[in-house]
Amino acid sequence: MQQGTLMRKVKSRSWKKQRYFKLQEDCMTIWYQSKRTGKTESAFSISDVETVREGHQSEVLQSLAEEFPPERCFTIVFYGRRGNLDLIAGSAEEAQCWIQGLRQLIEVATSMDQREKIDQWIRDWFQKADKNKDGRMNFKEVQHLLKMMNVDMNEDHALRLFQAADKSESGTLEGEEFVLFYKALTQREEVLSLFQDFSEDGKKLTLLELVDFLQQEQLESEGTEELAMELIDKYEPSETAKARHVLSADGFLMYLCSPEGSIFNPWHQALWQDMTQPLCHYFISSSHNTYLIEDQIRGQSSIEGYIRALKRGCRCLEVDCWDGPNGEPMVYHGHTFTSKIPFREVVSTLGKYAFQASDYPVILSLENHCSVEQQDVLAQQLKAILGEQLLTTTTDGRVPTQLPSPEELKHKILLKGKKIGRLEDTLDGLGDEVPEVSDEDNGAEAEEEKRRAKKDRESLAQALSDCVVYCKSVAFQGFQEARSHSRPSEISSFAEAKARKLIREAGNEFVRHNAWQLTRIYPSGMRTDSSNYSPQEMWNVGCQIVALNFQTAGAEMDLCDGLFSQNGRCGYVLKPSFMRDEGTLFNPSDPSSWESAGPVTLTIQVISGQQLPKVANSKAEAVIDPLVRVEIHGVPGDQAHQETKYIENNGFNPRWDETLQFQIHVPELALVRFVVEDYDKTSRNDFVGQFTLAFTNIKPGYRHIHLLSKDGTSIPPSSLFVHIRITEPPGPEQE
Repeated sequence: MQQGTLMRKVKSRSWKKQRYFKLQEDCMTIWYQSKRTGKTESAFSISDVETVREGHQSEVLQSLAEEFPPERCFTIVFYGRRGNLDLIAGSAEEAQCWIQGLRQLIEVATSMDQREKIDQWIRDWFQKADKNKDGRMNFKEVQHLLKMMNVDMNEDHALRLFQAADKSESGTLEGEEFVLFYKALTQREEVLSLFQDFSEDGKKLTLLELVDFLQQEQLESEGTEELAMELIDKYEPSETAKARHVLSADGFLMYLCSPEGSIFNPWHQALWQDMTQPLCHYFISSSHNTYLIEDQIRGQSSIEGYIRALKRGCRCLEVDCWDGPNGEPMVYHGHTFTSKIPFREVVSTLGKYAFQASDYPVILSLENHCSVEQQDVLAQQLKAILGEQLLTTTTDGRVPTQLPSPEELKHKILLKGKKIGRLEDTLDGLGDEVPEVSDEDNGAEAEEEKRRAKKDRESLAQALSDCVVYCKSVAFQGFQEARSHSRPSEISSFAEAKARKLIREAGNEFVRHNAWQLTRIYPSGMRTDSSNYSPQEMWNVGCQIVALNFQTAGAEMDLCDGLFSQNGRCGYVLKPSFMRDEGTLFNPSDPSSWESAGPVTLTIQVISGQQLPKVANSKAEAVIDPLVRVEIHGVPGDQAHQETKYIENNGFNPRWDETLQFQIHVPELALVRFVVEDYDKTSRNDFVGQFTLAFTNIKPGYRHIHLLSKDGTSIPPSSLFVHIRITEPPGPEQE
């Protein structure tokens, strides 16, 4: 790989160009050059690569299957929304060399700790700024680098640090000297003074001093001595200090920057919730128009949309099916110019990726526009390709009185769609167990049922209808009507505006309805740009399947990622207990229905920022003026935001030292979003980074918040350093 290899980069059947690919000496960067002009076109870092797929695993490579054998083809998949790189090697051996090599390098990159990541980050910058590639940097190059790194530094101060680091007095900095210079630049005064508050001699924390810090500041209660020992073992760089069970200032900083020092409670990152309750008791990560990777009018339809959504833990996908040529149903956005993909490709992708990120059930929401003939093909392809994975009967063969749990439905794919007649009619011989309805108008109702089933038979294929078990789509006739039939296996879908109207007019009834039946919400048809609505107001009434355009970055997707980043990212989050009770009085817009002892107070001291990224598309010499906004998303009475002042010209190590405070009445539903923006007095502030999490996942104390980019991928080493305090209202006996 370091010698370099000539391969074909392909973008379509007609666009296939030769490029020379080479792994750089740092074993972290890959450059490629045009064969014709010889100029370096582009480079990417191994840490940008999510995975490598072998063979014809992209639409472009599938379309070239006749021309190039799979053993020469592979696809490099990047994090976020960056497009894939499809490559064809000259031979199977060359392809294997790159596939295996890249996989090993990805392994190394993902297992780096915080310190190695920072060292790697420094080396990357050093290479970018070392214009004449002589491995040294003079003061002018260093000044240019500081600008690139988002630092606008006083020249005298920078020169003093430069001279102190130039141990060889050569007027230039080489490898290690540059690292020294960088370390001097990033001295974290705020962390040092915190360290000294707890350290008697100011040089180290003894085991007991560290235990004091963990108990008093981090509010760790159980097994703090074991935890302190573990942290020293894991984060103390000096072997002698480790042997003496003490933590140096370096080790202390490493701990604070680690997952254990993060704002996200590590215990909640694993699967920590009860997964044995009925399906309707969970919020379910759900995607709208999953096949689109751009907008809804001319966007490209792609199986990549399904792969990305499933890898992010999405558990409800949408498929729009239309009649296709030669009896093959196609998936696309009807009556628009979006491209088309065969239904069978979507199903085989689903079969392959459904349970890679999560073992829990996937719901396939079928928007069926096919003729009865092609519906038979849909049913046949679902059964043939998915086999055992497709759920075709109830879990116990009986008529359900409530929905099964995610645990009972592990590794199952459920079809959501229209169904002929009632579920009990398809469970042979068990229909007679259904309790008879004793109302006077029972006869009329039964007649209506028959009439509807007859009408459905004309437009629905029986084989497809039989694949629908627990998610029969029905038109919503009002909460009373739904309750009187009480069929947990039915589901209604609402456009966002209809849902908002119901929330306004019958908030509590909506919450009760969602305690025993599933509801799906989808974006308005007017959102042709694939923008999103806020999912929060739908979650506030307990709607489970709140479908968003996963392909569109922004605050709405941040909330979705924030809610589902817990519980092992399995795509299911248990609703609060007051939303799972069919007799609940809870109504999100009525404060008198919130059964709480009073508001919880969240106090956030925003202390400092570290290595904030530049604003996308800004000039190399532009340095940001960062501010931090904290937003609370929850019931209407909890919605709030506050922000710090902005710091001029410092994206490198800004200090705010400001305290923001919020009152939260229904913490079980609240999400907290931290946003960093570049202040602009003439136009809208530019987005810099964000991090969103559920209030219940916050760890108090001194914490780092590791920022994410606009499309939800990590941007190490960018972070915020904060202190969090959560004050519960006094209980009756405390007052």
